Amino acid sequence: MAEHLSQSELDYPFKLLEFFNGFRISKVIFSACELGVFDLLLQSQKALSAEMVARELGTSVDGVERLLDVLVGIEILEVETVEGTVFYSSTDVANLYLAKSSAKSLHDMILYQSQTIYPLWNHLADAVREGKNQNQKTFGLSAEDIFQTIYRSDEEMLKFMGLMNSTWSLDGHDVVTAFNLSSFPTIVDLGGCSGALARELARAYPSASVTVLDLPKVIHMAREHFSEEGDTILFQEGDFFDGEIPEADLYILARILHDWKEERCEQLLRKIHACCHTGGGVLLVEALLLENRRGPVMAQIFSLNMLVQTEGKEHPPSQYSRMLTAAGFQSVQVCRTGKSYDAILAIK
Repeated sequence: MAEHLSQSELDYPFKLLEFFNGFRISKVIFSACELGVFDLLLQSQKALSAEMVARELGTSVDGVERLLDVLVGIEILEVETVEGTVFYSSTDVANLYLAKSSAKSLHDMILYQSQTIYPLWNHLADAVREGKNQNQKTFGLSAEDIFQTIYRSDEEMLKFMGLMNSTWSLDGHDVVTAFNLSSFPTIVDLGGCSGALARELARAYPSASVTVLDLPKVIHMAREHFSEEGDTILFQEGDFFDGEIPEADLYILARILHDWKEERCEQLLRKIHACCHTGGGVLLVEALLLENRRGPVMAQIFSLNMLVQTEGKEHPPSQYSRMLTAAGFQSVQVCRTGKSYDAILAIK
């Protein structure tokens, strides 16, 4: 940044001001989702005035008009004036990703960011000073048991599972096809949550048997709230740290290792290696840092998020390779997808 922006920023700090206001942009999108703006505009099938939107959503006209104007300014909504009346309508991007009813909706991800992650980030400076998560300050719960906090109520568990569903509806296909996994007939997604990534695996490799292993209460919620017609994936209750892991040809660890300290990650990888069939392997799905520490910015932000919420961090490929090799795996391959999450495949 210093090299590219030095002179222009010295003249006037446009980029810095954009960064300073980033949290406001996030909150505009979060609030619009929570209020139901994008769902209303999609369902209406026509442009609406601020008065119409306010009436349908039960908001003030002045407040919603200002909100809609910012959404126009950041090119999420369209605006036109007809005979002196201003009308607002959705863009294709808003309909696809921000309306709750869309198959690729990120609505649940946005709610989790707004209602859980955003309050945690209010304590980022404390997290940096202390080097630990901020669950105690934010939610009044122990910093030690991170998933007791994440799953502190049925409502919070559903929010988190919705986040995972949104994540894999967006990135799932890319990570499960980063390598050809057709040679692995039995696949177990450890900590597979709602089953969204497992479904992507089942679609990409229909001859494989795909099982989600997760805590009993998570499996119960997955079956009750996230089952899909024609599901071929299986659900199994278990605890991959403290319980038995079923034998399989391939294990998936998607957004799992970044939650934990390295010693616990290595312990889990050794346990997986012991259960894995010869010639089988493990697929890690994580946001990979660059070795030179220059990005990607999204992965660096994820790593800070791990600080405020968990006990883990994001790593570059070399660190995951070291952990995998120490656990007995070999032939480590790395695939950067160019999107939020990358893949690492290692063979026993």
